[in-house]
Amino acid sequence: MKDDAPLTFTQQLTLTALPPLNFSLSAEIFANGDKQIRSFENGRFRQVIRVNSMLILATVESVGTVDQPLLSAELKSASALSMEHMRKAEEIIRALFNLDFDLKPFYEEVKHDKIMARITRRLWGLKSSTTQTVFEALVDSIVEQQISLRVANTLENRMIKKFGDSLTVHGEVYYAYPTPKSLATASVEALRECGLSQRKAEYIKEVATLVAEGKLDLEKFKNYNDTDEIIRQMDAIRGIGVWTAELTMIRSMQKWDALPADDLGLRRVIAHYYRRNEKITSAQAREIAQPWGKWKGIAAYYLVVAEMLGVEA
Repeated sequence: MKDDAPLTFTQQLTLTALPPLNFSLSAEIFANGDKQIRSFENGRFRQVIRVNSMLILATVESVGTVDQPLLSAELKSASALSMEHMRKAEEIIRALFNLDFDLKPFYEEVKHDKIMARITRRLWGLKSSTTQTVFEALVDSIVEQQISLRVANTLENRMIKKFGDSLTVHGEVYYAYPTPKSLATASVEALRECGLSQRKAEYIKEVATLVAEGKLDLEKFKNYNDTDEIIRQMDAIRGIGVWTAELTMIRSMQKWDALPADDLGLRRVIAHYYRRNEKITSAQAREIAQPWGKWKGIAAYYLVVAEMLGVEA
C-alpha cells in the first residue's frame, strides 16, 4: 500500500511514564539511522505506527524531566482518528518506549554488582525499546543470525523499504514495517534481493505465512510467564533456535529474564566489562549474569549500550 494522500489531520497526545526515563538517550539508541524508517533529531523521535489498517506518523518528544517524565506526541493521519484509534496509538507508543516499565527494581537488584551499578548510574533512566509486534522482533532476529548488527540493520532497512507500506508527508516518504501478509506473498527471490541468504529468506517467508494464515499466534506469548515454554514452542518452528527466541522475547515481550548468551557479540561485551576482554563461553556468560536475577535481559542491554557510548566501568 502506497499512501500518498495529504495528512491533513493532526492530533496531540500527552503521555506520562514511570520514572526515571531518559527519553533522549532511549530514543537515540532506538533510532536506526534511516530517517525514512525511524529517526531521532532535535529531541524528536519519529516513526510510522500502524493502528489497525491505518498508518500514522507519530512524532514524540519529551516535555518533562528524567525524574518527572512527560511526553508529547503529534499524530498525523490521512483521516480523522477515532477515540479508539487514539487509545490504540497511545498504547503502541507506551509499549515502544516501555513507559510503564519500572526501572527501580532492576537498579535495586544490581546495586551490589559494582560494574553494573556504575553503568546504571551512567545510563540512569535508559529504557529499552519494544517492537510494535512480536512478528517484527522475530523477523529482525532471523535476519541478525550469525552476522554483525550493522550489516543486519542494512538488510532490515532494505526489506522494510521493499515490502513495507509507505506514507508521504510534505513530500517526505516514511515506511512502516512489513505485515506478515506482505512478506508471506513475497517470493524467496525477492527477499534475497534485500541481501538475505537463501535459508533466511525461506525462514522469514515460512514464518510470515504461518502468521498470515492464522496458524501461528506470536502475540499470545506476551501473556506467558514461563520463558522456557516460549522457547520450546518457538524452537519448533523452522529457522528459530534458542538464541533467536531469546532475542525475540527481550525485544517484543519484556521477558527480562531471557539472556541470549549464545550471541558472540553479547559475550564479547560481557567479557569486556567482566573478564578484561578474555573470550568466554555461553555458560560463563550465564554465570556472570546470575547476580542480575530476573533482570538479565535489561542488564545485557545496558552493557551493549554502555559499550556503544564508550562508557567504562
